[in-house]
Amino acid sequence: MNFRPCIDLHQGKVKQIVGETLQSDPSRVVENFVSTQSPAYYASMYREDGLTGGHIIMLGGGNEEAAEEALRAYPGGLQIGGGIRADNAGRYLELGASHVIVTSYIFQDGKLNRENLERIVAAVGKDRLVIDLSCKERDGKYYVVTNQWRTFSDVEVNAESLAELAAYCDEFLIHAVDVEGKREGVQEKLAAQLAEWAPIPTTYAGGARSIDDLERFRDITGGKLDITIGSALDIFGGRLAYRDVIAYTRQGMR
Repeated sequence: MNFRPCIDLHQGKVKQIVGETLQSDPSRVVENFVSTQSPAYYASMYREDGLTGGHIIMLGGGNEEAAEEALRAYPGGLQIGGGIRADNAGRYLELGASHVIVTSYIFQDGKLNRENLERIVAAVGKDRLVIDLSCKERDGKYYVVTNQWRTFSDVEVNAESLAELAAYCDEFLIHAVDVEGKREGVQEKLAAQLAEWAPIPTTYAGGARSIDDLERFRDITGGKLDITIGSALDIFGGRLAYRDVIAYTRQGMR
């Protein structure tokens, strides 16, 4: 189990927000934290701490310059997502992203758009692509959600869909949208299922708030999944020490 750091960008600033509140009306967004530090500050910190496979997520427009700043600070060390398409993905790789993360581009009108999936694989290659399968629970099952996590697709996250999509990408990034940004603990059922089903490296995001949560996550996943933590970290205004997370995930102990 590795710790994957994050840099979430909204309106050009590093923020931690409750993802479900992303709307066209900025006044409705619930912000857990707005940093006074630059994106490069966080990227440089992750580089100095030897953390790899973290991700930059551009939440809406107006974040391109901030994203480029982070990529320049840690070339080859961060993935990037948010508005990624076949026609712009290559540019972010040239700017220093290790991978591009894609979601809405390949899930349109509530369905998997295979043409766009094949188009972006042709543009960047399977080994540089991460598919974001952020999902919400409905009727006891998990479905991929798009359109700023408001629209359910017809793609269920299960062993079959993960096996199929793994043929097109290097990793999965999966946000547990029901708990994302809420610091209520990990979504244990989803995490356990992902550990059983995912055939390629997979990072889980959502709800982790303490070392006890990390211990529980390790137990229920057998250490097979990586984890990202945002709002709960002290570097983002929370109470969980960033340094303690690094120490725990590297040593497997408090």
